Amino acid sequence: MSGKLKYAPKPPPEPIIDETLEPGPKKRGRKRTKKQYFTPDTDLAIAEYLATSNQDERDTIFKDRIWYPFYKLAENLIHTFKFYYTEVDDLEDLKHEVICFLLEKLDYFKPEKGSKAFSYFSIVGKNYLILYNNTNYQKKKQKVDVLKADEDDAVLHQLGRDGRKEEIKEFIDYFTEYIDKNMFTMFKKDKDRKVCDAINTLFKRRENLEIFNKKALYIYIREITDVDTPVITKVTKKLKKLYKELYREFDKTGYVRV
Repeated sequence: MSGKLKYAPKPPPEPIIDETLEPGPKKRGRKRTKKQYFTPDTDLAIAEYLATSNQDERDTIFKDRIWYPFYKLAENLIHTFKFYYTEVDDLEDLKHEVICFLLEKLDYFKPEKGSKAFSYFSIVGKNYLILYNNTNYQKKKQKVDVLKADEDDAVLHQLGRDGRKEEIKEFIDYFTEYIDKNMFTMFKKDKDRKVCDAINTLFKRRENLEIFNKKALYIYIREITDVDTPVITKVTKKLKKLYKELYREFDKTGYVRV
């Protein structure tokens, strides 16, 4: 199963390499200067992305002008700082996870405050990888299979607790039934409903709760829906919020009104 983004059917072109001679006395060989992947157009594209609320326009801007700079940024962060403690078999999957995280944080970037996009997203990406790397290092060191949820998945962290599995199983049955009955009200676009239905199917077919991590979720959905990552991210965020709200209701009352 491929871990590559569906809307990148062909590999992005490698940056043009300009070869220039070093000034001063002649030295051995020539120094290469690579063209930057994070260009002024990337800054402009991010500003245009933030300026529109039209999801189709955002999708186009992201896949045509932001995806590749994010891809190269993720690649450079991983190799520069040697973030090699991963849960994935292929580093391409890890790059995808970083891209998804950067996409989630795009709306938090405020260019009007004078922040530089490259510096901001480099810090965001590096912090994500530090946490990810340290978490997986501890897993390998202790040889313990632990479900690690991110800050948006605080409720999901309850899923692995001993003594609550039957209770959680009952809740997820309520949750999937709620989605089945309310999907067309919650999502108006066909591609949004395709993603929602795929996530709901994943919950229904669960055999163990450890499959509900970001990597497994995104890869599975991309494969069966052929929908762009921004759409998957948008629908996933909405379902995460709904999941937490319904879980709180279930925790208090013992049932969910479907």
